[in-house]
Amino acid sequence: MLSADKDPIVAIATAAGRGGIGVVRVSGHALDTVVLGILGQKPIPRHATYLPFLDDAGHAIDQGIAIYFPAPHSYTGEEVLELQAHGGPVVLQMLVARCLDLGQTIMMRLAEPGEFTRRALLNDKLDLVQAEAVADLIDASTQAAARSAQESLAGEFSRAIDALVAKLIQLRMLVEATLDFPDEDIDFLKKADAVGQLQVIRSQLGVILDRSRQGAILREGLKVVLAGRPNVGKSSLLNALSEAEIAIVTPVAGTTRDKVTQTIQLEGIALHIVDTAGLRQTEDAVERIGIARSWNEIENADVILNLRDAVDPETEDDRAILNRLPQRVARRIVMNKIDLAGEDARIEGECVYVSALTGDGIGLLRDELLSIAGWHSTNESVYLARARHIEALRAAQKHLDDATDHAALSDRGIDLFAEELRLAQQQLSRITGIFNADDLLGEIFSRFCIGK
Repeated sequence: MLSADKDPIVAIATAAGRGGIGVVRVSGHALDTVVLGILGQKPIPRHATYLPFLDDAGHAIDQGIAIYFPAPHSYTGEEVLELQAHGGPVVLQMLVARCLDLGQTIMMRLAEPGEFTRRALLNDKLDLVQAEAVADLIDASTQAAARSAQESLAGEFSRAIDALVAKLIQLRMLVEATLDFPDEDIDFLKKADAVGQLQVIRSQLGVILDRSRQGAILREGLKVVLAGRPNVGKSSLLNALSEAEIAIVTPVAGTTRDKVTQTIQLEGIALHIVDTAGLRQTEDAVERIGIARSWNEIENADVILNLRDAVDPETEDDRAILNRLPQRVARRIVMNKIDLAGEDARIEGECVYVSALTGDGIGLLRDELLSIAGWHSTNESVYLARARHIEALRAAQKHLDDATDHAALSDRGIDLFAEELRLAQQQLSRITGIFNADDLLGEIFSRFCIGK
């Protein structure tokens, strides 16, 4: 893989299908043969040049814009050529084939998925968090998620982690100095308020972890499945939450025979709401298939809204459905049709009383879904964190908690204190993918006069 990372690569950089413009991207070293062969000249670096893209006979494959980025001033840190042509699949494939033909002598090959961004990481143009943010920005399903991804790509999350790591390095240097020079009269740790520094780091880590949890919710969204017996108002509730006529609503039992999915946004969070077939015993073969699919959706839900009819709130079928719902999945019982039952909109324990027809209580249900997700309003931007980020932050938090337990700084406690700090830093460094033991030594030797 190390040698493969040096191979020149080429790929179509725009989405599959037809479009007004399509982009072919080339990255590598010694691209002169490719650049001159397809353009007939070497364009001015970082300037858009309109010219024909030539085949092996010198005829134009297409006319478009070429931009050449010399290394290291490019996205990947290598030489990069971007060809902006008309967005027809055949034209773009012809350009890729031409690049591969011209690049035979330098072993050019087709790029693997994500390889341009991987090279940007390997060439220190991006850190690991920023590299992941590229994919998150592309996949963002809400405006809030896109904004957070852009902030991570710009380095906001990385800077927060780097600042925390810098404080840990400072504290570790004091501890390491105490371990290395036990006979010194100066008590580095107490004079520098090591315990106080640790508490500041723990507090800042707590803020980062909270903003990361919020970002994880923003990034992933929630899959909310509406489940219940026929005619309790699942389709009506989907329409009420979506504020659109998405599902067909009739008084005929079994109208919904397959899932209907709609994504809505609450506070920037994507809620993927799935309306399912009514759960009941039936002889209808098609309806049975729909019910089987309903249970499959229920098993894979993040939240289950178990709908009931507030006029007849607990039938034997309702109890059977409730007993079969997976215990590991968060759920709420939604008492629908309160307009017919003469009930008020409210929340009682795990029950939310609503009317999908009038909209009464729908706001309460939306708030309850945000609460289940763990979302709370904040004036700070959130970090569009992935599962590995949360895992690393929690592990670092645990090590700092353990370090606090050794904060008495006895002879044995200092060793354990130092080790927990090291492990906490190691976990944080996993997030951005940088920093190692040699870096710590460099920091120590640059700040302490140990040449004696």
